Amino acid sequence: MLYQLHHWQKQLAWPLRLVSQGMQSYYTHPFNPASYTKSGRAMAAMGEMMERMTRHFAKPAFDLPFTTIDGKQVAVTEQILERRTFCQLRRFKREGRKGDPKVLLVAPMSGHFATLLRGTVQALLPAHDVYITDWRDARQVPLSEGDFSLDDYIEYLIDYIHYLGPDTHVIAVCQPSVPVLGAAALMAATNDPIQPRTITLMGGPIDTRINPTTPNDYAMKRTLTWFERSVISPVPIGFPGYMRRVYPGFVQLAGFVSMNLDRHVGAHFQMFNHLVRGDDDSAEAHRNFYDEYLAVMDLTAEYYLQTLQVVFQEHRLPRGVWSSRDRLIQPNVITRPALLTIEGELDDISGVGQTKAAHDLTPGIASGKHMHYEQKGVGHYGIFNGRKWREQIMPRVHDFIRAN
Repeated sequence: MLYQLHHWQKQLAWPLRLVSQGMQSYYTHPFNPASYTKSGRAMAAMGEMMERMTRHFAKPAFDLPFTTIDGKQVAVTEQILERRTFCQLRRFKREGRKGDPKVLLVAPMSGHFATLLRGTVQALLPAHDVYITDWRDARQVPLSEGDFSLDDYIEYLIDYIHYLGPDTHVIAVCQPSVPVLGAAALMAATNDPIQPRTITLMGGPIDTRINPTTPNDYAMKRTLTWFERSVISPVPIGFPGYMRRVYPGFVQLAGFVSMNLDRHVGAHFQMFNHLVRGDDDSAEAHRNFYDEYLAVMDLTAEYYLQTLQVVFQEHRLPRGVWSSRDRLIQPNVITRPALLTIEGELDDISGVGQTKAAHDLTPGIASGKHMHYEQKGVGHYGIFNGRKWREQIMPRVHDFIRAN
């Protein structure tokens, strides 16, 4: 019922959105004298803000047509190499460039689309052959296509690593740190000839018992049954995934926003002021950020609940009791890949020490192949996006991959 109410709310707001668009168009038209006045800009700003409040933000494009290599602009073409029910393996092919390390960038399946890692891809492109897991919105997948669980996630990762070959470097951003380490452990246990060359875990919840954050406490204070009853809803009619049980993206987004509500409200007031003053550059920066931030996807109920139980409530990976389809996951058997963990000093989603815990779980990796880095002055998103990612974190990832 929760999802249906949300859907009805969006439909009922459609007339208001049309009025808002009309207001914005009228007060920004170059032939309207009012568009050149402060009051006219205020009316246009009000129209835009109302339109954005009632909009459904669709999945954005990666929009990375070029990269710069050795001072020259090089064309980039997106290729979908494999289409699966719940994921596409996407490659960013650089024209005329060969021989750089293959990087499988594992995007989080935690509400936002893989395009949230646009800045991550952009920084990696000049020196790496980049592939990314582009997860599908569960409400777009018909119920007849079957379920998708954390176990399926691990199988997808193993298959993608096999597809790319033995020289693949895997980078997991946030949530996939756990299934990536799980996949590596299962591959090592069978002495798989195709294992990752390196594993980089960035801001991931390997052991959420360490420095628990607000989301960690929230997960621990409620039972799995409570979550299933309170936040799981069937997809409403009108979508391909009608009747599929999901954890709706808008619920996840509400949780993200509530953690920093004052900052988000302040940012929208600033946006209004930028529009009134005619500060187009600042307004556009706001649009770009929130067009991405407010675009969310649904997760299958079985994946969400299993992840909640395994990772955040029972801590099965660090306790050594996690099994995937009757296969015990033992990170201590991992010996081949080098391991890099990255954390942000101000991370309020994956606390400091939670990702670093992966090193204690992997004693089979030679000491010279362990590396940890904590970036000062950044929160969760600053680990993989923004200036400090580009200038301080990414060069370390680059050097780590080259060294191994």
